[in-house]
Amino acid sequence: MATALAELTTRLSQIAEALASTSSDDLANELFEVERSLLAATRRLDKLVDDLSAS
Repeated sequence: MATALAELTTRLSQIAEALASTSSDDLANELFEVERSLLAATRRLDKLVDDLSAS
């Protein structure tokens, strides 16, 4: 699951960067916000897996 999140985050980042210098920069900003949320979700998932492994 972590790999899927990482791949999705990378794709979103690439799309957002491509849109950032166009007239769709508002869409790019929204995608960057989603990217940040996915990064936070990835960190939470990693922590949960680590905690479960330590139990």
